[in-house]
Amino acid sequence: MAGPFPTNGLDDTVHQRHRLGILTIAAEGERVEVAYLREALELTAGNLSRHLTVLEEARLIEVEKGYHGRRPRTWIRITREGRQALHSEIAALQELLRRHQQAAPPPVPHDVPPA
Repeated sequence: MAGPFPTNGLDDTVHQRHRLGILTIAAEGERVEVAYLREALELTAGNLSRHLTVLEEARLIEVEKGYHGRRPRTWIRITREGRQALHSEIAALQELLRRHQQAAPPPVPHDVPPA
């Protein structure tokens, strides 16, 4: 096996499941409303806020505040760095999956007795 193991390519900032979800959803469009993220990822407002702060400090997202009609809204956008970090994370996961599938024996069906 040449090169580093695929898990060495995982970024702890991105790999945390809620932050990975935030970046994935943000990459699907131009911007996403924070209320949608909270609902989709089933997070409390405080927990989501902490994850957004981590991603913003890492320059993986930008936070935009404004109004929709008279109601205040907050949106996020994934940055170029965020897209690259997400791409790298997915590539590392795909390589890990590829290696696992090559090394793993095929699964044995549960309803067939062993030979």
